[in-house]
Amino acid sequence: MERLEALVRISVDIAAARNSQDRYLRILEAVRRVIPYDAAALLRLDGDCLIPLAGIGLSATAMGRRYAIREHPRLEIISKAEGPFRFPIDTRMPDPFDGLIEGDPTATQRVHACLGVPLRVHGNLVGALTADAFDPRSFDCIDPHFLTALGALAAGEVHTTELIEALERTAERHGRVARDLMRDSLGHNARTLVGAGRAMTHLRQELALVGRSDLAVLITGETGTGKELVARAVQAASGRADQPMIHLNCAALPEALAESELFGHVRGAFTGANADRPGKFEIADGGTLFLDEVGELPLSIQPKLLRVLQEGEIQRVGADRTTRVDVRVLAATNRDLPAEVAAGRFRADLYHRLAVFPLFVPPLRERPEDVPLLAGYFCDMARRRLGIGPVRVDAGAVEVLASLPWPGNVRELDNVISRVVLRASAEVPRGDAIVLTREHFRTEHLATGGALPVPRAPRGGVAGLPIRQAVEELQRDLIRSALDQHGGNWAAAARTLGLDRGNLHHLAQRLGVKRAGQAFRLPG
Repeated sequence: MERLEALVRISVDIAAARNSQDRYLRILEAVRRVIPYDAAALLRLDGDCLIPLAGIGLSATAMGRRYAIREHPRLEIISKAEGPFRFPIDTRMPDPFDGLIEGDPTATQRVHACLGVPLRVHGNLVGALTADAFDPRSFDCIDPHFLTALGALAAGEVHTTELIEALERTAERHGRVARDLMRDSLGHNARTLVGAGRAMTHLRQELALVGRSDLAVLITGETGTGKELVARAVQAASGRADQPMIHLNCAALPEALAESELFGHVRGAFTGANADRPGKFEIADGGTLFLDEVGELPLSIQPKLLRVLQEGEIQRVGADRTTRVDVRVLAATNRDLPAEVAAGRFRADLYHRLAVFPLFVPPLRERPEDVPLLAGYFCDMARRRLGIGPVRVDAGAVEVLASLPWPGNVRELDNVISRVVLRASAEVPRGDAIVLTREHFRTEHLATGGALPVPRAPRGGVAGLPIRQAVEELQRDLIRSALDQHGGNWAAAARTLGLDRGNLHHLAQRLGVKRAGQAFRLPG
């Protein structure tokens, strides 16, 4: 009767939840009243990986990982099991959550009690429910029939939520198109959007909204924030998800070849044009064209791009006729395009055609709550690239990472963690767990000549200022100091500060150190 009442309470809790995340957490919270676990996770199957949907008692880094089933023997056993499976307490099989449970001060303690429930719908695996405890006898009295009923309830919830979200993302398109293409994208780029804070939640909501439309999207943000990933997410959520997304880096486009690269050419149009060649717009016909670093596009080409956006027609170089194309354009830039328009370096009409729906990708310093998730994700990626054992980040190291402003944003965090993991892997036998500490990042700071960013102002602010204002004041002082050191040379100051020159330009304008439209002073 107690088990039946527990299932009824879980059902009532799920029905009262506000959203899918709340429902998942309510399942785990209700389970805790019956199963005395130290940590539990609800995971969704995505290809050959299990991805955490919700967790209780697990570290933030654990929630940012993808758990490849073939790399985790316990998850593989759970996935193949016909029903609930409780592991023997004396098994030497590694647990995927070893060292990742909150309250484990060493971050190395092995889990002693472990059980898992495969989540199946019509016989097909959709996910898994796992529970771990440090007490070896915690699960001795658990009724397997209760676990089976609980698994059926959780499987139905995960499956139903997935179907609803798929329909919302793809509308009339088949529900699996976007997910299949996104998995393919992740396989080639080994990157995905990671973050659960307010800024990333808002960005995902905007992505879902604009993805269903066919509007032109302008993605702005500093270098290293992940603008290309945002473009791929828009494409994956769109009605063109089963069509190609063609990428063109405008910053790497020589002016003499820009027109041919975009619109194509016919044989004999210029020296070296030995055959007809389609441009990016023709290749992307029916799909999407992503113009990366569009702020670098030469002025001479901008009117021709504007015509394509307005009329849907292109004309190959040397051709005497036009061709209609159906292409959705996504563009990205780290430049302040309104300032570029004011300075006469970018056409106002083209800017407004591109920015029908603007998306801003926030810098990492504005979402420090996502740093632990990103740290866990990048540790896992580094482990896969290097072919080493589990990599974890202890609480002290997470605190250090969250305190830094990351001028190079997510890309810089990825680079730093990759270097630290590589150095740390030389300190342990191959295959053993690696635990990153404060000392690892202090050593990295020294080894790279102070290449790590300067920590934010301490909590409480400077001279009584709130922390945000204190950080901005510190940034102003650092920029002015670097400019004084280099006699007003912005490029040299950017190198000293470890910033991309364009990012320094935007940051200085935002902080009032530099006027909009004020030119950089270049070397020489």
